[in-house]
Amino acid sequence: MRKLLYSWRFYTYGREQYQECMSKAYSDNLLNLRRASLIFVFFAGCFSLFSITNAILNDRNFIEAGVCLFSVLVAFLLSLFANYKMQTSFENNQFVYVLIGIFYANVMLFGIFLNLWSNSNIYLCLIICALLMFVSPPFFNLFITLITTAIFITSVIFFKDSVYWIYDIINSVIAGLMGLYFNWHNTKLRLGLEISADMLEEEKNKYFDQSTIDELTKCKNRRDFQATFQRYQSNYRSFDEWLCIGICDIDFFKFYNDHYGHPMGDECLRSVGKVLNSLMESHGVYAARVGGEEFALLWFEKEASHAADVVSYLSNSINNLKIPHEKSKVAQHVTLSIGIYIEKCGAPTNTSILYDLADKALYVAKTSGRNCGVISGSEIKEYKITPSAVE
Repeated sequence: MRKLLYSWRFYTYGREQYQECMSKAYSDNLLNLRRASLIFVFFAGCFSLFSITNAILNDRNFIEAGVCLFSVLVAFLLSLFANYKMQTSFENNQFVYVLIGIFYANVMLFGIFLNLWSNSNIYLCLIICALLMFVSPPFFNLFITLITTAIFITSVIFFKDSVYWIYDIINSVIAGLMGLYFNWHNTKLRLGLEISADMLEEEKNKYFDQSTIDELTKCKNRRDFQATFQRYQSNYRSFDEWLCIGICDIDFFKFYNDHYGHPMGDECLRSVGKVLNSLMESHGVYAARVGGEEFALLWFEKEASHAADVVSYLSNSINNLKIPHEKSKVAQHVTLSIGIYIEKCGAPTNTSILYDLADKALYVAKTSGRNCGVISGSEIKEYKITPSAVE
């Protein structure tokens, strides 16, 4: 029984996935409410014109026309309100269900009156079609169907001859069951498509991440760096004056691997990668692993002198890790050498040339003692930054 109930409520997809998909149905329900209301405006409007003409020609009262016009007005206002809500960012599924309930009540009023007035069963077709327009929970559909069927049967008993009772009651029950069945399958199909689309999107993002993220350090990889570098050269904010490209290298990493072993080498790379990834949040610096122990950096600065802050912060962060490195010739722990090249944003310089200039700055940092950063640029004088500058 529990399994049947879960299946009927679509929980076989998973409660969380079901609730997430139902929340996404907000915009679809609003769009369908607007469409259904406009269709109903046209449908009821035709009947209202017919009833007005009939009242004028046959000198009858205008009650029938008034009911039709009232239904047209309600449906038209619903369509306008739904259109307004579609243009706002406020989302509330419960509120949408209230609007759908008003729409059903309007269809019910018009359909019941039409049935009593013309002995037509168009009302039943209206209810079935209306149920198929929306993605709504099974309990909501059950409640709406039971209410509309009960009101219809009550109105038939009170206002129609007994010869019509059995016929109308059977038709209303059949219409209610058909509405529930087809709406359930329609909602299940839409939910299934939504969940399938989400799963495909997750798989797509997963494979995209695998193709752009270095598995060991969780930094971006060389492929993503090249694409990002080209994008950074052409896309920058109005207040960005300088494009900074940096290349950093773990000092004497080969000695580290030979002495401590590759598993410890991998752990060292992970620790360094974690620090580099944190630069995006703290300084807006993009980091990628472009080689074995080599990493690249990209970021914008308003002032050229601010690049020194990034270099000092990074150097001190790596030193503060205190990763033992007995074979290093500059310290007893792991250190970085960093080369930075700064160019004016929008300057017509090839990415490979900028990369080579940053690589030359890295070479200068290595030949001048390592465990430091060297900053150069086309419009600035080359200078050196050491970790102690921040301490």
